[in-house]
Amino acid sequence: MVQALAACATAVPPVNVTRFHLDRTIERGTIFVEPAPGTDAASLEYGAHAAAVTDELRQIGYVPTDTVANALYVAVVGIERNTRAAPPRSSPVTIGVGGATGGGGGGFGGGLSIALGGGGPSAITASQLAVQLKRRADGTVMWEGRARMEAREKAPAAQPGLGAARLAAALFGGFPGESGRTITVP
Repeated sequence: MVQALAACATAVPPVNVTRFHLDRTIERGTIFVEPAPGTDAASLEYGAHAAAVTDELRQIGYVPTDTVANALYVAVVGIERNTRAAPPRSSPVTIGVGGATGGGGGGFGGGLSIALGGGGPSAITASQLAVQLKRRADGTVMWEGRARMEAREKAPAAQPGLGAARLAAALFGGFPGESGRTITVP
């Protein structure tokens, strides 16, 4: 039972990933990471997502640069987070009573079960990371993708740092990926 509880506590939510590209080889080179319009570049949340994207781009062969003038590509990073009410959980305490008769005897039993983790209201955080890779010279979008996941508000995956790393890894896994298809990354 302890193993089952440990598995539930560390469960990682799946990520839905959709990617689009021109079905051409995307040359590797220098890349500048910038926020999408309307994104607060000074926020800690953007910083976590930009760092995660930069790490993944580095792993697939791009060389991050600090100035756009030195970049072959620009990675435009957008983030979106929403919170909604979670479905109600069952009561953390259940009581069961049972009885039996027959065969010259009878029996009576009862039980009490207490679920760990408690009930109470909670929320679901939906996080989305969107990235466009554009050729700096002419602004042509060579590749774009979105990664989305949902996690309980207090789960580690709902925290910006861990969530950003999970989303970026799923988004760039198997780069460039199949164009126009949504996949689920466990």
